[in-house]
Amino acid sequence: MIELAVFDMAGTTVDDHGIVYIALQDAVQETGAPVAVADLQEWMGADKVTAITALMELGGQEPTQERVAAAFVRFREILAERYAATPPVALPGVAAAIATLRSRGIKVALTTGFDDDVAYPLLESLGWGVGAGEGSTVDAVVTTSDVAQGRPAPYMIHRAMERTGVHDVRKVLAAGDTVVDVQAGRNAGGISVGVLTGKLGRDALSAHSHDYILAGVVQVPELAETQPA
Repeated sequence: MIELAVFDMAGTTVDDHGIVYIALQDAVQETGAPVAVADLQEWMGADKVTAITALMELGGQEPTQERVAAAFVRFREILAERYAATPPVALPGVAAAIATLRSRGIKVALTTGFDDDVAYPLLESLGWGVGAGEGSTVDAVVTTSDVAQGRPAPYMIHRAMERTGVHDVRKVLAAGDTVVDVQAGRNAGGISVGVLTGKLGRDALSAHSHDYILAGVVQVPELAETQPA
């Protein structure tokens, strides 16, 4: 059985109505860089400064430090405006699936391409608490504020292991809805799972090294029991 399940946030555990995609696309396009859908999907899930830098380059704009910083500010402004108008909600069945895993002694952590200033207010809006205490929803949260590099690097997953006291990467399942989520899971050395609750279909996720493709994290409790102890 696995000891830790690490889940992405937007598109995996949280339905943000596609607002992250819109905010990232709009912020980059405001720099004068066109954003192709395929490029946007490739960089979703990465930390947003890295994503903005890459998308500006792909769109023919020079990603100077000042321009990237300004675009990141705009990303956060657009995101806040749209979240205020259309608040994110938990994907159906996710809270129950997380509770089931934790009731079996499996730790659950969330990782995200957001920094602390975006991630924690989002969790607060959902009413999700963090920690081992009674009333908490997950055991740990790791954001891009906590690591030197975001996905596809494995650092957020490894930091989640550190925070939850899990030592064996082979007993860690990491699930997400983007290419970089699947890549990070593979790079971390554990069980890499793609889920179909985001923008990408089975073929797009299956093109990258993975262990499982699931309809959503609601299927993880069943899968977790099939893993060898």
